[in-house]
Amino acid sequence: MSVIESLILGLIQGLTEFLPVSSSGHLELAKALLGSEALPKESLLVTVILHFATALSTLFLFRKDVWEILQKTLSRDPSSTTFTFSIVLSMLPAAAVGFFFEDLIDSFFSGNLTLVGIMLILTALLLTIADRSKASQKSLNYRDAFIIGIAQAIAILPGISRSGATISTSVILGLDKSEAARFSFLMVVPLIFGKIAKDLLSGSIFSTEIETVPLIIGFLSAFFSGIIACKWMITLVKKSRLTYFAVYCVIAGVSALIFL
Repeated sequence: MSVIESLILGLIQGLTEFLPVSSSGHLELAKALLGSEALPKESLLVTVILHFATALSTLFLFRKDVWEILQKTLSRDPSSTTFTFSIVLSMLPAAAVGFFFEDLIDSFFSGNLTLVGIMLILTALLLTIADRSKASQKSLNYRDAFIIGIAQAIAILPGISRSGATISTSVILGLDKSEAARFSFLMVVPLIFGKIAKDLLSGSIFSTEIETVPLIIGFLSAFFSGIIACKWMITLVKKSRLTYFAVYCVIAGVSALIFL
C-alpha cells in the first residue's frame, strides 16, 4: 500500500469515525475506488491501526473527563459510578455480536456496496429523526445505556454510522445532546482496545507484510483528523445540525448503489 493510499484511508477513518457518516462504509467505498489488489489483504492490519489512532484521539480529547470519572468512580461518587457502569453495560450487545457472529460480520466487509448504500440511507433516516427531537436534560440511566449499546451493535454493519446511530438513539431517548455525544465517543473506546488485543493475541494481523512508513502516515492522519472531527461533531450535535449529514449520507448511499 502506498503512502498516498494510507493517508487517504487515515483521513477517511479519522473524519468518519466521529462524523455520522459511517467510517466502515466509507472505507469499503475507498477500497473499491482505489482498486488496489493488495489493499484487501492488508485490510485487517490497516483497520486495526486506524481504529487505534481514533481511539487514542478520543482519549486525548476527553483525557480530563476520563481521569475525573475514574477518580470519582473509585471514590464511589454516584453519578460517575453510574456513567462507568453504563459504559460497561453498553458494551455488552456489541461484544456479544462480535463474539458469536464474527465470521458473518467479516463477510459483510467484502466489497458489498449494495449493503453499504442501503445502510447509509438508513443512517440518514436516523439522523433526520434525531435532529427533529426536542431538547432535553434527561440524565443517562442503565436502561438507556443498554438500548444505546444495541444501536452500537447494529452499527457494526458497514454503512451504518456508529456515532450517528448511538447519538441519534441517545437524543431520541431524551438525553441531553452534549451528554449524548460524550457518551457515544467514550463508550466505543474499550471495545476498540478489546478488539485490538484480540487481534494481537490471535496473530492474524501479522499474516501479511506491509511497510512501516505507510502505517505511520495512516495512523497520524487518522489521529489528527479524528481530533478535528470529534470537536466539530460535538458542536454540531449541540446546534441540531445533523440534517446536513443526513443529506450527505443519502447522496453517498445512492452513489454506492450507482457505482455498483
